[in-house]
Amino acid sequence: MAGVDGPVTLQGIAEQLGLHVSTVSRVLNGRAGVQDRAASGETARRIRELARELGYQPNPHATSLRTRRSNLVGVLFPRLSEIVVATIYEGVEQEAAEHGLSVFVTNTRDDPDVRRERIAMVLGRRVDGLIIGDAHLDGAALTDPALHGVPFVLVNRRTDGDHPAVTCDDVLGGRLAAEHLLGLGHRRVGVIAGEPFASTGTDRVAGFLERYRKAGLPVPGHRVRHCRFDTVGGRQAAMDLLSLPDRPTALFAVNDLAAIGAMGAARDLDLRPGSDFALVGFNDTPLAAELPIPLTSVHSPMAELGRAAVRQLLHRIAGEPATSQRLRPGLVTRASSGAPIGPALI
Repeated sequence: MAGVDGPVTLQGIAEQLGLHVSTVSRVLNGRAGVQDRAASGETARRIRELARELGYQPNPHATSLRTRRSNLVGVLFPRLSEIVVATIYEGVEQEAAEHGLSVFVTNTRDDPDVRRERIAMVLGRRVDGLIIGDAHLDGAALTDPALHGVPFVLVNRRTDGDHPAVTCDDVLGGRLAAEHLLGLGHRRVGVIAGEPFASTGTDRVAGFLERYRKAGLPVPGHRVRHCRFDTVGGRQAAMDLLSLPDRPTALFAVNDLAAIGAMGAARDLDLRPGSDFALVGFNDTPLAAELPIPLTSVHSPMAELGRAAVRQLLHRIAGEPATSQRLRPGLVTRASSGAPIGPALI
């Protein structure tokens, strides 16, 4: 049966073990999420052990025809070049592989027209479901008729609708940044707020501003600047904020790239983060700890966001309800936020 005489087959494994071929098939080729239940016990162990010994490889084309599934998941992100997005995608890829799924990603550049084209392209590849990481708060793209009946979950960003989403608890993250700066004595703060269409920016800003309001220190609108989620946007927003007559003693940037841009603005203005003003970012990307002035940042469990999104998508593929999840962030303090400030700076 094996190797020398031809390919290893389910029928051959079943004959060697004295089992029905359907039992062997359920164990080795079970649907993701169902496979584990079918593969419990001593019988499953014997089947897997013999399959490994003989070098059995499932035929993905036959499996697809039999189950009407492709075992393929499409992923949409704004830009895979961004470290946060790339880390989330690594989590997606790792979790998908553990469930026998293949994934592929496409970039939408956060452009609605490009997104529609990419959705059509992805669905044309007969994916079993989608993980969407470029949702806008209004959820407009998710009303695309092409998505009707297609299982999908959101990751990293949520919408104002009821679509299942796996995100960091961004409101809590903004609150943690505010509590840190309040604890250091900063009463006059500025916010680099990111793009208003993305929940990552709006929720982080909301948490931050809410905490300052509760402290009796509402942040005026002119000290909240929206910008692109990159170093260029962060630099321009910080330049504006740090040039104000009532210059903030601290800045909160809704992602690390914008915070790095703020460091560039500070350099141009002959200011030093951690000394002349405090600076806090968000996501705690690996670069944050390696900067010349290490960046205080709110840690987001980026890879786990991707893994959790796959698990929720599997529920939807199986016809079960998916649940929105908000994973807990944590603050990592470094030199950029400096020491408690004296009365003269407040």
